[in-house]
Amino acid sequence: MTRFAIWLGKNADAVIALTIAVVVAVISLGLKVPNESDVVNSAILAVMGLLASSVLRDRGRRIPVEAEVRDTLRASSATLDGLSERLQHIERFESVISDTKRALDETAVVRVISGAQVGQVLAEARRATDRWFFKGGTGTYIRARTLPECVAAARRERRTLLFRVEILDPTNVEVCEAYARHRRSVSDEPDGTGEQWTTERTRKEAYATILAACWHKQRFGMLDIDMGLSQTMTTLRYDLSKSCVVVTRDDPRGEALVIDADKFYYGWYSAELQVSLDQARRVPIEQARLAPLDDEPTVEETRKLFEVLGIDLARGYTDRDVIEIIRKGLRAKDPFE
Repeated sequence: MTRFAIWLGKNADAVIALTIAVVVAVISLGLKVPNESDVVNSAILAVMGLLASSVLRDRGRRIPVEAEVRDTLRASSATLDGLSERLQHIERFESVISDTKRALDETAVVRVISGAQVGQVLAEARRATDRWFFKGGTGTYIRARTLPECVAAARRERRTLLFRVEILDPTNVEVCEAYARHRRSVSDEPDGTGEQWTTERTRKEAYATILAACWHKQRFGMLDIDMGLSQTMTTLRYDLSKSCVVVTRDDPRGEALVIDADKFYYGWYSAELQVSLDQARRVPIEQARLAPLDDEPTVEETRKLFEVLGIDLARGYTDRDVIEIIRKGLRAKDPFE
């Protein structure tokens, strides 16, 4: 009954038209002898009734179709929602794959080397670099190989050279003693220079690196060098060039890490070394022009240099001690050989 009422409400216009047409036609034909006009009117009403019945039949067929279309649209919408959700899952999965691939790529370029490979990698890094950041102990290898070779290459190519160096503060006896103690704990044997590590050697090596930096700066104006003196020791050495970062320990026979410059780890190390240098005690190398050094500095020139730099030589240093600092500064032995 309810369905009929709903149907009747939707099709009232057609039902009324059909009913009127049938009733009028029957009455007009049944009450009198039909003439030509009555026949035509009845025919018109009959046609109207046929049209009304056609409308009812068409609506009856259209309702299931509309319902089917609505169901289809709902199903399609649900399918599209599911597809959209799947696409989001795929995008998240692709993002995870991309991040994983990047991590694997980064891991792949953190190369582990050892022994003679350390010297080879450092030599390759020195060939065409326009910068060098170093953080370590006393900078013995910096004096022996890195600084003179990089300056020579820059002078040949007539280009600028940027150097940032952080070493132990030679005026801090405690940190120098801690460093010497650490080196002896690793090995009591003499290193490549033929010397054992003591507190006095540590201090003289650091003084020698300061002297070498000033000496090279006075002879190559396009050398931009900044130096800091650390109040804490580190067991690692960081060498950053234009092409890579090499992280080593004090034992040249041990393993080392190499990170290429096109990876974000390189940027991390570069920022870390700069921040560390900013916190160290700065050596005013620009003041070295007030104490010119000969090609072979004298004891007096060397003492004058440290005076204008505001870095006190150890109390009780004799001329022989100063001469040893000069020798270490300008004719340092490679500790890795």
